Amino acid sequence: MITVVGIGADGWEGLPDASRREVAAAEVLLGSARQLALVPGSFERVPWPSPLLPALPGILGAHAGRRVCVLASGDPMFHGIGSTLVRLLGADAVRVVPHPSSVSLACARLGWPVDSVDVVSLVGRPASLLVPHLHPGRRVLVLGGSPPEVAALTGDARLTVLERLGGPDERVHHDLAAADPLHVLAVECSSGGYSLVPGLPDDAYEHDGQLTKREVRAVALALLAPRPGELLWDVGAGSGSIAVEWSRTHPSCRAIAVERDPVRADRMSRNATALGVPGIDVVVGESPAVLDFPPPDAVFIGGGLTAPGVVERCWDALRPGGRLVANAVTLESEAVLARWHGVLGGSLTRLSVSRDTPVGGFTGWRPHMPVTTWAVTKEFAVTEGPAGNEEPAGSGEPAVSKEPAVTEEPAVTGEPAVTGEPVASERHAVAKDEAVPEENQ
Repeated sequence: MITVVGIGADGWEGLPDASRREVAAAEVLLGSARQLALVPGSFERVPWPSPLLPALPGILGAHAGRRVCVLASGDPMFHGIGSTLVRLLGADAVRVVPHPSSVSLACARLGWPVDSVDVVSLVGRPASLLVPHLHPGRRVLVLGGSPPEVAALTGDARLTVLERLGGPDERVHHDLAAADPLHVLAVECSSGGYSLVPGLPDDAYEHDGQLTKREVRAVALALLAPRPGELLWDVGAGSGSIAVEWSRTHPSCRAIAVERDPVRADRMSRNATALGVPGIDVVVGESPAVLDFPPPDAVFIGGGLTAPGVVERCWDALRPGGRLVANAVTLESEAVLARWHGVLGGSLTRLSVSRDTPVGGFTGWRPHMPVTTWAVTKEFAVTEGPAGNEEPAGSGEPAVSKEPAVTEEPAVTGEPAVTGEPVASERHAVAKDEAVPEENQ
């Protein structure tokens, strides 16, 4: 059993008796050099190396069988080492004794209700993660990170530095350049960026025309139905708009975006960073050859529909209950969707969008190319019981809603053969582990 004790900037003096007893009973103390210096007594003191995560199993193994106490900043289970240890060892092997977190202390100083504040950790993470949280009237607490970088992202927001909270040298001020490394940054937003609802304006993206247009994008995301913690494959991602807006729906949503053109892939990475989701995994390569990733909860195919094996590989990889959505703008790719619809079922929708445009001194409609969207959900298999009632199959294997037609037809260019596998010819359609445990006081 490893004990994790939260400690604040007030050190030993600020620890309650229960926490002191846990520390005093230890043979080995693990923690940052700053934390180890806060505790009196004779212990074997082991400072954390950097980077910590790769070395952690070895450190714990070297002290197996001894009474080990880990010192953590504030609440160890809030962006802290406690969460990492539980993930590594299991909850039964870790005992956590928390201390007030920096968030609780900061809200107490500012008079902010804790339940009305967004918290963003930038310890070991890019500052752009803050972007989706910047909305008019919102209050955000930023753990770690660089105050000047945060200021560059937040525009005219009011920024307050709260440093060494709970310690004898605690300060609350607005001098970003003089911020102590052990600080929390409070952000009061007066303006903000884009909504988190899918369907961002087209000009929110850098693109060369390979962009799923706003209205079509909103429909596609509704059909993909992102849920917290789910993984998306965005195949033929173009400018990455589907992966970006999937990821913006919740911080735990993840996306892998595949694009064969390296120039577009670089542009996609810039879009992801600018819109606050830099964690999108951008992969350069040809599909289906590169589609060797963890099983997705949803798949969007925006390009390469007519390439042999793309739809089949995506469907096979999709988790039971997962959603596959594909868009087509050409007759050839539309024929592929029609054939797959006949094999797997789902729904076909044609979207026609026209936007207003000047016509002399008047206003008219300019139509965009119609887009055909196929959406299908991978269901669990069912078996018939003795009385003809359908029961869930024990294997948990996904079912195919419809069987392929028995009658063979000649393969048409761009259409799958009877087996449902597409034939050659490809065209793009137009349309991590937690960071190093931080010191959060």
